[in-house]
Amino acid sequence: MIKSMTGFGRETAEANGYVITIELKSVNHRYFEFNCRLPRQYGFLEEKLKSFVNSKVSRGKVDCFVTIEALNTDNAEVVINHTLASAYVKALKELSKEYDLRADFGTVSVSHFPDVFVLKKTEEDEERLWNDVKAVAEKAVDKFIEMREKEGSKMKEDICSRGQFILDCVSFIEERSPETVKEYNDKLVARVHELLGDVSLDENRILQEVAVYADKVAVAEETVRLRSHIEQLNNFLESREAVGRKMDFLVQEINREANTIGSKANDVEIARKVVDIKAEIEKIREQIQNIE
Repeated sequence: MIKSMTGFGRETAEANGYVITIELKSVNHRYFEFNCRLPRQYGFLEEKLKSFVNSKVSRGKVDCFVTIEALNTDNAEVVINHTLASAYVKALKELSKEYDLRADFGTVSVSHFPDVFVLKKTEEDEERLWNDVKAVAEKAVDKFIEMREKEGSKMKEDICSRGQFILDCVSFIEERSPETVKEYNDKLVARVHELLGDVSLDENRILQEVAVYADKVAVAEETVRLRSHIEQLNNFLESREAVGRKMDFLVQEINREANTIGSKANDVEIARKVVDIKAEIEKIREQIQNIE
């Protein structure tokens, strides 16, 4: 089943004293691009998350938002910076002595100075935290992919219907093409009669001219290739692999065959069908730009 490159997934869970929330969203992109926003102290998780998401997603610009909230403070400790505190006290005493001020400073006053107290956190078990984050990421990615598949299903229906329309146009061209040769033969004979009157015609010469014309406007090879390309397109739509780029190339080939038919066709009705085919090709191309 094909997948859209547009998706969204979000999951929140509590594990080992943390509330972890992961949100994923993506838009179409030629390659896989991953941007992650998470608390600075958990920066070690970014590469792990990128590798994990990339194992599930092949293409698209993916934005990942991670919040990790600690429910307890057992791993935090407030430490006094004695060196800095002593320097502050010494400076205050010098200030009091130099300017004959009352030394009325106390613990509270000194504690208000910057960096007297330092908050230290004990080292976290990175592997355990990653396992907790990964469990949440798995559920978020599952929801993310589910949305991509749902949108991909709608795109598949649209592309299939347009492919069938192109095949209907090809059938018309295949039926109409021999008729154009017969019409050319009739017009050529009528024109020669008009110019030469009752003079006998060289039928071999007429047949040669018609054969040259038939070869010039023959589109059998192009219609066969068009049918083959549409069949391959339908096969790609059933694939579970990332086929967006392959489909993009295939649509270019379909467009090339349509252009060839248009350049060969010396008939208004066939030309109109070629215009219809090219219009559908463009709509298919727009859809494929968002397929993974």
